[in-house]
Amino acid sequence: MDRDLHDTLTAWRQHLHAHPELSLHEQKTSAFIQEKLRELGVPFTANIGGHGVVATLKRGSSDRTVGLRADIDALPIQEANDLPYASKTARVMHACGHDGHAVSLLGAAALLLRDESWSGTVQLIFQPSEENGAGARAMIADGLLERFPMERVFGFHNWPGLEAGTVQVHRGPVMSDPGKFEITLHGTAGHAAKPDLTRDPIVAAGHLIVALQTIVARNVEPIDSAVVSIGAITGGTVHNQIPDSVTLKGTFRTYRLPVRERVMARIRQISEGIAETFEMRAEVLLTAMGAPTVNSEIEEELAIAAAKSSGLSVRRDLPPSTASEDFPMLTQDRPGAYVWIGNGPAQDGGELHNERYNFNDAILPATAGWMAAVARQALQGERSNASAATAGD
Repeated sequence: MDRDLHDTLTAWRQHLHAHPELSLHEQKTSAFIQEKLRELGVPFTANIGGHGVVATLKRGSSDRTVGLRADIDALPIQEANDLPYASKTARVMHACGHDGHAVSLLGAAALLLRDESWSGTVQLIFQPSEENGAGARAMIADGLLERFPMERVFGFHNWPGLEAGTVQVHRGPVMSDPGKFEITLHGTAGHAAKPDLTRDPIVAAGHLIVALQTIVARNVEPIDSAVVSIGAITGGTVHNQIPDSVTLKGTFRTYRLPVRERVMARIRQISEGIAETFEMRAEVLLTAMGAPTVNSEIEEELAIAAAKSSGLSVRRDLPPSTASEDFPMLTQDRPGAYVWIGNGPAQDGGELHNERYNFNDAILPATAGWMAAVARQALQGERSNASAATAGD
C-alpha cells in the first residue's frame, strides 16, 4: 500500500473514531461509508437490515463470488484516551476497533480497484449492530445472501496483544457460541429484623452464585471449554428490608452444541433446586444468541495463503477466544473463515472493550491488504462442497 492511501485510510479511521455510533444508530457512520464508496467509484446498496451497506466490485468474466465483511458499530463506553480524535460523543466510543474494520474494507476496495489480476465478483459487507448480535441476522432477513450471492465469506478482528500485522488463523473454532441468562428468585419480603417471617432471596442468591460456578468445573468435560459468568445482580432498596426478589443476569459461552445444551440444562436445574431449598420460586430465562465462529478447512487455507501472499506473518498457536461474534450467521449455509490480525501491544490496559483501547492505524496496510488478498485467493481457489452446491442452485 502506498503512503498516500495509508494516510487517507488513517484520516478516515480517525474520523470514524471521533464520531462513534451505537448498534442500531449507525446512520452517520453508514453515510460516511457511502460517501467514500462514491469517491472510490464503487456501486453500493444502502439500508440493508438497518444501516447496512453492501458494495459490489466486478471484474472480468468469471462467475466466482466472494464476500468480505466488516462491522461498523461502537460501544456504550466513555473514552479515557487523550487523543486529538477522541470520541466526541459522551459515553460512546469505538472500543472494539470497528472503525478500523470498516476503513480496512474501504481500503480493500481501493486496492482491488487498482488490481487487474482478478476476475469475479466481490461483495463488500459493511454490517451494523454486531455488538448487540442483531446486525447479521437483520441483513440476512433483508435478503443479503440472495441479493448479493457469495460462495464463501471472510472477516477479521483486530487483536490487541498479538504482534502488529500478524495474522492468526485457527483450525476450526475461533470464537465461542454466546448465550445469556436471567434468573429471578421470588421470595417473601419482610423486615430485616424478623428474617424468620420472610423467604430471603438474597441469601438464596448467594448460594446460587457459588453453585453456578460448579457447572464448568463439574458438568463440562475437561477437554471441552465453557464459561458461566454473572454480570449483574439486582434486589432490594433499603438496609432494613428483605426484598421479595433478586435477579441475576449473566452469560454462558461454549464451542459445541452438546456442551451448550448441558450448560443451559444445569443453569435451570441448579436455579430451581436452590429456590426449592429456600422455599421460593425461580424464574429462569435462557437465550442461545448465536453460534460459534468456526473456520471451514478450505477457507482456512485460503486465509493463510492470502496472508503469505501479502508478506504477513502467520500464527496458528493461539487458542480460541471465549468472546463471541455474529459472523457465523453469514456462514450457516456457506463456508468461510475469520482471522485475527495483531493490533500490537495493549498499551495502558487498552484491550478490547476497554476505555483506553485504540485501533492501531499502522496495521491498516496489513488489514486492508489481507482482505484484498483473500478475495483474490477465494476467486481463484477451488470450490468447497458447500460453495459448489450453492453455485449450482
